[in-house]
Amino acid sequence: MKHLLNLLAAIALLVWGTHLVRTGILRVFGANLRHVLARSISNRYAAAVSGIGVTALVQSSTATSLIVSSFVGQGLVALPLALAVMLGADIGTSVMAVVFSFDLSWLSPLFIFVGVVLFISRQDTNTGRFGRVLIGLGLMLLALRLVTASTEVLTQAPAVKALLASLSSDRLLEITVGAVLAVASYSSLAIVLLTATLAASSVIPLDVALGLVLGANLGSGLLAVITTLRAAVEVRQVPLGNLLFKLLGVAITAPLVGLWLHHVQPYLGEPATVVVLFHLTFNLLVGLVFIGWTQEIARWVEKLLPKPDKTTSSGRPHHLDPSALSTPSLAISCAAREALYQADVVETMLRGMLEVIKKDDLKLAGDLRKMDDMVDELYSSIKYYLTKISREALGEEESRRWTDIISFTINMEQIGDIIERVLIDIEDKKIKPGRQFSEAGMAEIAELHDRLIDNLRLGMSVFLNGNVHDAQKLLEEKARFRDLERAYATSHLGRLSANTLQSLETSSLHIDLISDLKRINSHICSIAYPILDTAGALAPNRFRQPQKAEQA
Repeated sequence: MKHLLNLLAAIALLVWGTHLVRTGILRVFGANLRHVLARSISNRYAAAVSGIGVTALVQSSTATSLIVSSFVGQGLVALPLALAVMLGADIGTSVMAVVFSFDLSWLSPLFIFVGVVLFISRQDTNTGRFGRVLIGLGLMLLALRLVTASTEVLTQAPAVKALLASLSSDRLLEITVGAVLAVASYSSLAIVLLTATLAASSVIPLDVALGLVLGANLGSGLLAVITTLRAAVEVRQVPLGNLLFKLLGVAITAPLVGLWLHHVQPYLGEPATVVVLFHLTFNLLVGLVFIGWTQEIARWVEKLLPKPDKTTSSGRPHHLDPSALSTPSLAISCAAREALYQADVVETMLRGMLEVIKKDDLKLAGDLRKMDDMVDELYSSIKYYLTKISREALGEEESRRWTDIISFTINMEQIGDIIERVLIDIEDKKIKPGRQFSEAGMAEIAELHDRLIDNLRLGMSVFLNGNVHDAQKLLEEKARFRDLERAYATSHLGRLSANTLQSLETSSLHIDLISDLKRINSHICSIAYPILDTAGALAPNRFRQPQKAEQA
């Protein structure tokens, strides 16, 4: 019993080490990996090569699938090219299986020692996160050695020898077990390495091991499909296409396992070498055979998962992809895109508000007020999504971006609330009583409204690009808008002194309205503060020091 527990603990350590390496690499290089992929996907062959490189680094074709799927969801990459990346990704993870099959156990204590020193001393930096990667690599190598030691003891037990002697190959069962193990462990690489170790220790026959390897490949494709089940259709298409490649590859290869063992095994030597090279050969052949089929498979996928009609609000792309949460830089990008959609809804409300004022359209006013519920829901969704991103996993720049997104969505939510209150006031104090603004008063409101629209667009640009010059320009608009609001309030009082009937009837609404428009502008201009603060372009405070005032 003790030796069985040791084996299970070693397997768990192998899976955990793989997880540490994958998440550590994504946290250190996540944004750069996305840029590398985005720039290198020019044709199917370049896409496959980039998939090999990124996956060899990340050690997870599933992680690569999630990154590439997000590109397809954003319309940055065509589906056929994304499928080519995945063919390369599968080759990349099989290359790493070959590397780990060598006896590198002597590196384990070195990696763990250096990794712990780096992680503890500089935990919140990229150096500390790289230490986490080294710890994961060291644990993987240590786990493989422990698996070997545990299986050697277990195989000497009479009961285990009798059980192994009774094993016979059932290819479908082996593929199913391998797939289930890959999904359960969230890593086909860990299962392939475990299978190679068990085969080397004679725990399982070699033909059974090859069946498990086929299943592990199938399981990695299935895992990506399961992970993206709640994502947008465009995001789900890539894992589904990759799963189709794997299904076709396994269907073709499974009957040929016996030929591999008969003709190729004698030239490879050790069982562990046979297993990992079979894994590599399988993915190489799938890549070479199906690289020319990416267009056809893409058509199949689009028939199985057709894109929804984007003309309706329910069919809009939802950017808060749960599968991206394991890649912080990717999740931050998803949240930023959803925040921009929230700003688009606010802009629609703001534009419609002037139409309501001019045309007394009660139906439009009701529709715009309902849109505030959508703004509130988007704010809640974005906030909840951001709270699920591990702050410890974020670098300094990503942490600032996290804060910027929260601040931006709060401002948009408050603008939506102000617009809703303005619409209620317009209904109660203007439309229902049948009152009208004076011509001069209406012109002032329209002028302030036009400035608001321009400032909102500038604010969205500042949020998206972080341009310091645009942020300074936006902040300057706050002072200009304040001056205009004061000037128009004064001119309104002048019309009241002249006993202008329309101004007398709408005086309270007019003053409240221009004050609310100023408040909306203040929320828009608040977008500039985090950008300027990061650039060091903000003064500590805007109050004059008493000593200086006296000297003056």
